[in-house]
This record gives sequence, structure tokens and C-alpha cells, in this order.
Amino acid sequence: MTLAGLRCDGPVVLVFYRGGWCPYCNLQLRAFQAVLDGLHEHGATLVAISPQTPDKSLTLAEQAELAFPVLSDVGNAVARRYGLVFALAADDRKLHSGVGIDLTAFNGDDSWELPAPAVYVVDGDGTIRFASVAGDYRWRVGPDEVLAALHP
Repeated sequence: MTLAGLRCDGPVVLVFYRGGWCPYCNLQLRAFQAVLDGLHEHGATLVAISPQTPDKSLTLAEQAELAFPVLSDVGNAVARRYGLVFALAADDRKLHSGVGIDLTAFNGDDSWELPAPAVYVVDGDGTIRFASVAGDYRWRVGPDEVLAALHP
């Protein structure tokens, strides 16, 4: 699955999320699931991307009953091209570990890197029609803003 291939069918909504362990990410993905028919009415394809391993991504998709592709960007290769990747500082690593979030197990590497939460709407010709990158992991763009961006 490539962005270029998906764009052949119309606009693509890319949602970069931190992982299935993140409650804010789960809320955002469920909100997009709730408006999936509306996205499809605008000819859009929704894709969620995280650095989780494929098994973790599949588990999230099944548990949340997501009817759109939930892809693994192991090593943050795609997120890195969008300039979204940052490494957690030692204090943040300790905090995550202290509440049972083992990013090495979720992501399959010991980089402790995550993408900033982001949403892009990419037109069929590759033009980015809408972009939102959150500096605060608790703030997320919602489906309403994306649906508005899909209106011609």
C-alpha cells in the first residue's frame, strides 16, 4: 500500500498516531471511525499510521473495530519524512515505563521515538490540502475539521 496508489482513488486522510497504548490516540481513531461513511462520501480514504509493530497495529484495529487500514511504520520511516519524529527524553521514558508503557515492546526497537500526532489530507495530485501537527499530545484535530477540508 502506497500513498501514490491510494491517491488514485481520491483524497487520502493520513492520521499519524503514537500507538494503541495512548488513550488520546484511541479516542481520535474512534472519532474518525464514527465519520468514516462521511469521509467515503467525499471520496476519501482514511489511513492510520503508527510506529507500532504490525501485530500491535492489528490488535488495535480489531479491538477498536476500525474499518480502515491501520498501518505500521516500524522505525518511523514515513513519519520521519514528514518531520514528525522526536525522541523521548530520559524523564519521559521513565514516566512511560512507570505506568507500564514499554515502547520497546510496542514498537519493536529501543529508539524511544514517536511521531507527533498529525493529520494530513492529501489530494489525488499529491497536494496537501490540510495539515495539523500537534505539539501537545493531548490535543488532536477532529474529524469535523477534516470533513470541512474535503469540501471543494
